Amino acid sequence: MRHMPSLNALRAFEAAGRLGLMKLAAEELNVTHSAISRQIQHLEEVLGTPLFEGPKHAPKLTEAGRILIPGLSAAFDQIDATVRLVSDTQDGVLDVSCLGTFLMKWLIPRLHRFRSDHPSIDVRLSTADSPVDFSRESFDVAIRVGTGPWPDDCEVIPLFSERFGPVHAGNLPADGGSVMRLPRLSTQTRRSAWVDWTRLSGIKAGAESGTEFEHFYFMLEAAVGGLGMCIAPWPLVADDIKAGRLIAPFGFTESGQSYVALRRHRRNTKASTFCEWLRKAATEFDRESITDMDHFAAGAREMSSISLASK
Repeated sequence: MRHMPSLNALRAFEAAGRLGLMKLAAEELNVTHSAISRQIQHLEEVLGTPLFEGPKHAPKLTEAGRILIPGLSAAFDQIDATVRLVSDTQDGVLDVSCLGTFLMKWLIPRLHRFRSDHPSIDVRLSTADSPVDFSRESFDVAIRVGTGPWPDDCEVIPLFSERFGPVHAGNLPADGGSVMRLPRLSTQTRRSAWVDWTRLSGIKAGAESGTEFEHFYFMLEAAVGGLGMCIAPWPLVADDIKAGRLIAPFGFTESGQSYVALRRHRRNTKASTFCEWLRKAATEFDRESITDMDHFAAGAREMSSISLASK
């Protein structure tokens, strides 16, 4: 049997200690300043030790208070995460884990539409590219790219197939032969990209010298900056290509991978709403891309002929 002080007293102290002022704790917990003060005084009486010292307008944690705060904060964070795992409301926070560059280049530019349609849902984004394990992680939805198999304990919502190809800055040579002699950019997170594209496209890559970047986003920025050519998926460069910042001289080829949204099997109204919006946004993007892909496919045939003829 647990013997603990009042949960309200613990919450009042944790908020005051974390925020530094009882006034701020009162605002966070939506109670009066005097209520916070009474709860902390009660907690000090139960524990038999002061938790704050110094003037009332600038209180400082005592040694006992400093020891107590980290454990309480971690406990309340765990309670919050656990409660959200079983809650099923139509408003509040929705935690979404997403590939970093996809988040910046594709999701965030479209997210305002979701927030406009569903203002009561607060989408909280985090970046990750690791395998999804819903049994150990607290997010509600994960967006990943790959070939599967995907975890058994989730629903898989297909978004679109990945197409990828070489891209370079718009002010670099547009002739196929010279393009393939540009420095080859790559990233640690997808070192096989050039080999995979060469195998699937049938076009022999040129120069092997170039720079490897730690993150995919850095590599794309280097390509935009004219440092060379890299292999990139269409969803991550579509806006840059339409704006003329990047050129795809050989078009885009199916990579064999797919973008998917993964959500827990349990009922979750917010997650269902978000995934349905995500599916529609992906379908619209894929449909709008057909014309562009046809255009780049025509360019690919022309440029590959030039490249092969130059060997």
